[in-house]
Amino acid sequence: MNRISRRRFLQLSAMTGGALLCGDLVDRVLGASSDHAVASAAEPIKIGILDPLSSPYKTSSIHDVHGANVAVDLFNKRGGVLGRPVAILEADDASNTETAIKAATKFVRDDRVDVLMGTFNADCALVVSELAKKENKLFMVTGSLLPELTGAACSSHTFVFMPNASMMAQAVVPHLVKAYGTRWYMLTTSSLDGKAMAQAMVTAGQAHGVEFVGETLVPFGATDFTAAFTAAKDKHPTLVVLNLYGWDLVHALKAYTKLEFAKEKIGVGGMIAGEQIGRPLGYANNAGIWGLIWDPKVNTEGSKQFIRAVVDKYNHTPTSRCYLGYAAMTQILEAIQRAGTTGAAALIKALEGREFDGLKEGRSYFQASNHQHMQDVLVGEAYGKELGLGHYKILATVPGDRLAAPVHAGVCQL
Repeated sequence: MNRISRRRFLQLSAMTGGALLCGDLVDRVLGASSDHAVASAAEPIKIGILDPLSSPYKTSSIHDVHGANVAVDLFNKRGGVLGRPVAILEADDASNTETAIKAATKFVRDDRVDVLMGTFNADCALVVSELAKKENKLFMVTGSLLPELTGAACSSHTFVFMPNASMMAQAVVPHLVKAYGTRWYMLTTSSLDGKAMAQAMVTAGQAHGVEFVGETLVPFGATDFTAAFTAAKDKHPTLVVLNLYGWDLVHALKAYTKLEFAKEKIGVGGMIAGEQIGRPLGYANNAGIWGLIWDPKVNTEGSKQFIRAVVDKYNHTPTSRCYLGYAAMTQILEAIQRAGTTGAAALIKALEGREFDGLKEGRSYFQASNHQHMQDVLVGEAYGKELGLGHYKILATVPGDRLAAPVHAGVCQL
């Protein structure tokens, strides 16, 4: 396990129900380390995708897999990678660490996958990251935005494709301040990711003179946000920040709309949202300002090719989560092609520091020092109705190089 300060280690362990303690969870499931036979040239290259297909993130997870499938199709149509076909194996981690470890272990031990990919929840990402290092497998995180994954809890075998919470917050906060003022109330899901989002918003907000007048923690998977919004209203905020995602965010936006906060000049927004923004807001305006991972209006050749491929296969405009699955899978397969092998050591070397087409306008590369994908973060003003492609008017594109790493996440020691 990578070196983490005792204080930070205990904090992370508490947030994950003790799952990190001395690698207990990983060791219980794995037992002793084992060697794996080298695949013959005739065997497919196998990528094992772990996603929460039965949790509040299930819709986003499906799109993550859609994007990965599209990327694999494109490679297989060109003859595969290293003359071998590429195959995807899927498993549901259910946003649960025990389930995630068991599924990842089956991938490695029984299915003999070459690379692990996925996870949305930070606690799942952390334990799978530890397993990947023990089993000498590359692990590409596509969903979690926990800064510690490329900070104190970083791993030599783990790369994080998703922008972290600090990057997202630094990009969106100036626009939230400009639009809604500086008196903020937060609704935060009581998960490790939710707490990371809240901490990042507070850090970025305080740097811009924001006064945080209160916060309500809501259970992960909550469906009724009426009481939380009522508590927020009592504090007379100018903005309610939603540190939520997936169906949690959908249900919160429904409550925001039902309680008519917009009519009372109380804004809504946050560091991250997606295509689910339209329906709960009645396809109307006043849908807030949000950080975005990607948007269909990004006008690059790579982005256009991606959109065409998704529409051809699934007959829908790709979502930001679809983007993550596609772009991350593309980088895994290109790294295998460059390295000439699926061996973890060679793949790590092939990915570290290399600039690639991230389907955005600015630079995309994995920092060699911590394996964080540095990339553009978009800021969009949301509208329920479609604006050409997508639901957002793009307000800004912030280059990743301008987004500093958070001090609280600790120093990565690969």
